[in-house]
Parts: sequence; C-alpha cells; structure tokens
Amino acid sequence: MYFISTRGGERVTGAQAIVQGIAKNGGLFVPETFPKVSADEFEAMLSMDYPERASLILHKYLDEYDEGELLSALQEAYQKFDDGDPAPLVKVENGMYMLELFHGPTCAFKDMALTVLPFLLRKGCDLLGIKEEILILVATSGDTGKAALEGFKDAEGVKIMVFYPDDGVSKMQKLQMCTQDGENVNVVAVKGNFDDCQTGVKKIFNSEECNAQLLEKGVRLSSANSINFGRLAPQIAYYFSAYLDLVTSGQIEMGAPVDFTVPTGNFGNILAAYYAKQMGLPVGKLVCASNKNNVLTDFFARGRYDSKRPFYRTMSPSMDILVSSNLERLIFEFSGRDGELTAQRMKKLAGEGRYEVSASELSKMKQEFYAGFTSEDDTIECMYEFFTEYGYPMDTHTGVAMNVAMNYQKEVQEEFGAEEHPMVVVSTASPYKFPQDVLYALTGNDVKDSFKGIKRINLLTAMKVPESLKALRYKALRFKTSVTADKMFSEVLKFI
Repeated sequence: MYFISTRGGERVTGAQAIVQGIAKNGGLFVPETFPKVSADEFEAMLSMDYPERASLILHKYLDEYDEGELLSALQEAYQKFDDGDPAPLVKVENGMYMLELFHGPTCAFKDMALTVLPFLLRKGCDLLGIKEEILILVATSGDTGKAALEGFKDAEGVKIMVFYPDDGVSKMQKLQMCTQDGENVNVVAVKGNFDDCQTGVKKIFNSEECNAQLLEKGVRLSSANSINFGRLAPQIAYYFSAYLDLVTSGQIEMGAPVDFTVPTGNFGNILAAYYAKQMGLPVGKLVCASNKNNVLTDFFARGRYDSKRPFYRTMSPSMDILVSSNLERLIFEFSGRDGELTAQRMKKLAGEGRYEVSASELSKMKQEFYAGFTSEDDTIECMYEFFTEYGYPMDTHTGVAMNVAMNYQKEVQEEFGAEEHPMVVVSTASPYKFPQDVLYALTGNDVKDSFKGIKRINLLTAMKVPESLKALRYKALRFKTSVTADKMFSEVLKFI
C-alpha cells in the first residue's frame, strides 16, 4: 500500500508516511486507494476480540508491517485499558448507543491510537533503516498531548515535546500533562489558542531551515497529531468494532446502515469513520457535532470555510479549534483527489483564513455528512436531562455530540419523515477529566477544586474514578514554561 500527498507530488510507503508525519509540500498523506473489507472478513471479525479486529483493519493499510508483530503490539497496547475491552458499546435505549472510548491510560479516545503509535513509529524506522533520534512534536487542545506523552515516555530513540494553549485546556488536562513522568518528555504552554499551537508546529515541520538545524544535531521530526496517518489509522478500527458488536448482540442485521455522531474539533475522529465507510462499513449518515466554535457547521451548510471569526473558550476545550487540519483530507477526496486544487485552497486558508468548495462538492458532502452545533447552555441541559433520564453521566464533549445527535434524529423524523437508523454516539472522554463542568451540569453546583469535583461526581453517580486521575493530586508539577508562538522553535532547540 502506498500513500500520496493531498497536495500532490509525493508517493511513499506506510512506514514512510508514519515516520515522516507530513508530506514535504505540507500536504497530508492519504492512502493511494481504499482497501476493502470482504463479506468473509466481516463474518470472521464477528468472533474476534478487539485487537484482532484492529489488526485486520490496520494491516490492510500497513501491509509492509509483519502481521504477527502488529497483532502482538495491539494486544500489548490494549491490555492497558480497563476491563479488557478498549471500546465497549453501551445501549442507552432502542436505537441509541454510546461508544465509550475513554477507558485507556489517559481517559480519552486519543489512547486508542497513541498506545499503538510508538510501535508503528519504531517499526517504521527499522523498516526504513533510520538511525537518527526521532523528535515528536505535538500541538494539543488537551487530550492528544497527555496521550502522546504517556505513549512515548521513555521510548528508546525518541523524544516528545508537547505545546498546549495556556489557559485553553481544563485544569485536569493541564495537570495530566505538566506532571508527566519520563526522561524524554517536555511540555510547554503557548500564549494563545490551539490554532496558534498547531500553526507553530506546522511551521516548524515545513521549514527547511528548522529541519536542517535539527538534522545537524542528529534529530528527525515526526508527529503524533492526527495529521500523521499512524494516528488516524487505528481509529478506523473502532467504528468496525462498534458495528460488529451491534450485529453480535442482535441489535441489527449484518448490512443494515448505522449512523455515527462524533464530537469534532480537528476532524480526525469523524474522518476515520468516513474512511471506514470507504472500506465497506455500512455507515448511513456521519453527524459532525461542534460546540460554539462552529466553523465546521457553517462549512457544511455553505461550502465556505472561514476561520476569521471570534474564538471562544468553552467547557469542551478539545473542540475549541478554528482550523480543522484533517478537513484537508476530506476536501481532497471530494475534489476528485485533485492535489493542485487542494494545495491552492490550503494556501488560501493560510493566507486569507478562508476558502470555498464548489456547489457540486458541497452537495456530495451533504449526502455523507450532517453538521450541527450546540451552545454552552444547551450542552449543560442535555447532560442534565440525559443523566436524569438514564443515569448516564457524560463529559462535556459527549454532551455536545448527544445534543446534536438528538436534534438530527428529530429533524430526520419531523422534516423528512425518514426512518431512523440506529445511532452510535462516540463518547470521547471520561466525565472525570472535566469534573467542575460536569458537576455543574448535573447539579448546578460550582467547585473550585477539581478533586472535590471528582469526589462529588463519584458520590452522585457511583461511576468508578480512574486511578490515573486520582494519583494526579499528589504529583509535583514538572513543566511550567510558557512562551509566545514565535519562540516555539527556540524551546525545541533547548530541549534537544
């Protein structure tokens, strides 16, 4: 399997795509063709456990990796998850299900890929004969940073550096990152928002001068953000697994369509669902759920991407993003895989903060996607009402997704009179990662201390508190540096 750049001009192997992270012209790597899952393979996966299902899906893209080694790595990665099931599907009521992706080491869906990426990167270096030290640069809106730090801590031949927006993540997310163990890790706050962090990291990747300075020191860059296909690929697997769990539990017949609602910031998670559909998964509608930073909702409504708008800090900080990097992969597909056109659009986005797609492209996208957004008040109300009715506590990002999912189903029923498909809402983080906001949504009570919030949520819900979050209370802060975006590369040079 080969991979090509969304901006044309490059063709590489899977190992090269993962180690390199981003194309030399700034584009993102996408599969040259989408592999298909046969009817026989669907049947075989019904009786497989999660690592076996994930191995079958990943190997279709990464066929130069040894299949046995890949399966062993996945088994080792997912042993770190609670109760031996990394992606349980929970039935809420007939036709409504939650795909829980927060049972990993850092209590967020990023663990599904970032526990596997260290193997994919190390093995990729071996396959390519690369001897230099690898420096992983990460821009995070909260969850990716901690999951990447945990996945790569003390990894041989690798250093990892995470940039997060100062005051743009939850207190618990900041604690998780700034108390991180490991001799090869570094965490730096950036004065600005996530887009400033992401733009700064991309500038370093795309700078010949920066890369030359690093190579002089024997260091190569790679990424753990979802711009790296090695981050995206493992996420495809849990959409297949959720569907297969619906079949094995007798909720649907094989081949029946299922809708997925995904809380969306950088567009990687929902893009993985779209890739699953291209592989043959019977997906109906993909529902893109945004918070008050509703740039994606406007894009799917009008076909115009406009990042020049007010930026809001919300209770769902991992979605506080105005430049959704992975959308580039989607518009590449709907442009007829036109690399030159995609490059022009991304250049316009970088220069003017906006670009447009054609009416024909937008029409095709609307056949696949529905986009909606949720205000802060509506998110709180949804979380409260859902807990009151079902006894199920959600984190703030999942609250956004659930409200949009219910609005979508209401619209389908009332306006179109269409029959509803089963709906799977992707739950991306533990409620305990955002204890103050979750407690306020469920009870109307404010607490200043995150750990008091955790205790009160536990008393209210009896939901088990993850040990990794409990332990944060007694860990010392290791990382306190805060810089402006123009000083990010200086911090990189200090670190290496």
